[in-house]
Amino acid sequence: MLGTLPAARHRRTDGPSADAPGPLPRTDEPRAAVRGSAPRTLGRVNATDRTPADLLRSALAADPGRPLVTFYDDATGERVELSVATFANWVAKTANLLQGDLAAGPGDRLALLLPAHWQSAVWLLACASVGVVAEVGGDPAGADVVVSGPDTLEAASACPGERVALALRPLGGRFPQPPAGFADYAVEVPSQGDRFAPFAPVDPDAPGLSVGGEELSHAEVVERARADAAELGLGPGSRLLSGRGYDTWQGLSAGLYAALAAGGSVVLCRHLDRLGAEGLAKRAEAERVTHTSA
Repeated sequence: MLGTLPAARHRRTDGPSADAPGPLPRTDEPRAAVRGSAPRTLGRVNATDRTPADLLRSALAADPGRPLVTFYDDATGERVELSVATFANWVAKTANLLQGDLAAGPGDRLALLLPAHWQSAVWLLACASVGVVAEVGGDPAGADVVVSGPDTLEAASACPGERVALALRPLGGRFPQPPAGFADYAVEVPSQGDRFAPFAPVDPDAPGLSVGGEELSHAEVVERARADAAELGLGPGSRLLSGRGYDTWQGLSAGLYAALAAGGSVVLCRHLDRLGAEGLAKRAEAERVTHTSA
């Protein structure tokens, strides 16, 4: 497990686990309503935010303890829940690794060769925090940095710059044997700082994301996320379940950006096709899902 990071909630879905922390908090109501105050509107939560990192800062200021990303892998039985505060801490540590150890800065390009996964979401927000262009499924040979899962290491080795590998194991575990030519994310990230400050301000109008052959600025990512959230009817307290991959804008929006822009949370499911209709219905009920994009 990654040393100093705050503990995420972990539970195998096929039976009891020694890692289970006990019953999870209910997420069927916005926290503002629970506290007796008027529910926040989307406009009041983040109207002035212009980058994805701004959205995360607003979420952290509004309610750091609420769930933000709940991740399932139906091939392994893994379940991980990260609050806004825990997710933001992973982002800060990863941004410090990116800016400091990997020497990446605004305008540099990072080929992100990862599936839809909670650690992929962390890297996307870390890139936005530094000002690095996240190229989802990008060409490693033309990138300054490559971040690879265990299944794309051969392709990732074409990167002439810095190379980082993620084992994508439960509990954020490291590789049993570190891949040659790569830094193991699970080894490098624990010692990074818990707070992040960019060396240079991030320009909202600079390129921030490349996916599906389209490049978007940081501001355009936020604008599209807001539009998608409005179209889906998301608001503070919404729980969006997504079984989409991260290789399209629709998948990235449903699996991260739209919920973040709305003040809601995402239930991100990998290998959802293995669950079946009955299992999906039970998950939606257990997770208090309000919207789906499977």
